[in-house]
Amino acid sequence: MFADYAKIFIKSGKGGDGHVSFRRELYVPAGGPDGGNGGKGGDVIFEVDTGLNTLTDFRHVRKFVAENGEEGKNKRRSGKNGADLVIKVPAGTVVRDFETGKVITDMSGENTREVILKGGRGGSGNMNYATPTMQAPLYAKPGRPGQERMVTLELKMIADVGLIGYPNVGKSTLLSAVTNVRPKIADYAFTTIIPNLGVVDRPGGNGFVMADIPGLIEGAADGVGLGHDFLKHIERTRLLVHMVDASGLEGRDPVEDIGCINTELERFNPKMTQLPQILAANKIDAVDPESDNLERLRAYAEEKGLPYFEISAAGRIGLEPLLQKIEKSLQKIGREPVVFEKEFSWLDAVEAELPFEVSYDAKEKEYVAEGPLIEKMLGYTNLESEKGFVFFQRFLKERGVIDALKEAGMQEGDTVRLYGHVFEYLEDE
Repeated sequence: MFADYAKIFIKSGKGGDGHVSFRRELYVPAGGPDGGNGGKGGDVIFEVDTGLNTLTDFRHVRKFVAENGEEGKNKRRSGKNGADLVIKVPAGTVVRDFETGKVITDMSGENTREVILKGGRGGSGNMNYATPTMQAPLYAKPGRPGQERMVTLELKMIADVGLIGYPNVGKSTLLSAVTNVRPKIADYAFTTIIPNLGVVDRPGGNGFVMADIPGLIEGAADGVGLGHDFLKHIERTRLLVHMVDASGLEGRDPVEDIGCINTELERFNPKMTQLPQILAANKIDAVDPESDNLERLRAYAEEKGLPYFEISAAGRIGLEPLLQKIEKSLQKIGREPVVFEKEFSWLDAVEAELPFEVSYDAKEKEYVAEGPLIEKMLGYTNLESEKGFVFFQRFLKERGVIDALKEAGMQEGDTVRLYGHVFEYLEDE
């Protein structure tokens, strides 16, 4: 079964906790701290598998969790790092954040392997906290949690040329005539229910990939007739061949069809209307001699400045001039692949999830800073150690907490309360 969309949960591994232990050897009854560091949690990595062309596998498995790091050990031994989790996807898969819809990465072009979620750092063992004034620290840093996200995978086919048009205009027939692909073809609407790709071999090695996009209809941009599922496969193409049924045997007007399809493209993504188009009037061997369809199509193409070709895909008529034009147009456009820009920032996401607020408690005459961002860092930090206190001060500056307190009116010598911890604020010298 073909599938081009999936929603999955991904989570990187938690870092292993630092270990608290002390050296115990014969004749050394009170050795120093020797608790080792925790191992790093496993990353979540997306990797392109050229043997895949569908997202079907993700219909059966929807949760992907990397391995946690191992806890530190005694004798200064570090815990083992958690194994990375590699998720194989087809080329052309766009990974988006489910909540915002923003692009995390596009597994296309040269981007064949990327770390999407980084594993949590391992916590420091108590061997790291020994100081001249604290020779037997009972504290070890816990491992950092892994990152987690609900994401969507969207397969957008990678093709140079996209065949568009109403159902049953002959797109599949053309693809089978110029490539080795043999899609199912029949004389009824919506024959093609999945996109098909084929390679058109040309002299001099100037071949190109052509995609038969399932038939679009009016309302496709609103999802009518699986419109969204079909339209997204056009977004990577560099050139569109707009096919119409010149015979009119289906009872539709070919010129009106062109306008309807272009309207749907513009409504779905205005950039689609900026792609170069070639107009191909198909089924010319079945045109009624009394019909004026060909004359009207020629006039339309001339008015719009579109390259125009009259063909019969089934009868193999007029195909070579069309292919030559496609080949020359692609050479002019260039071979730069269409890759979607990254829009999602993990730093922004973390800060959005872990905000903070500052206020002034007039009764206690204290400035207060609270929020998950601060509370979480307090849980990681040993404020009893000089190193831990300096680390926490730097964290407050880097995350803008100090600046926010100053904007609230805090001055040197004022008291600041952070979840039960009370400090006197002193300016840096």
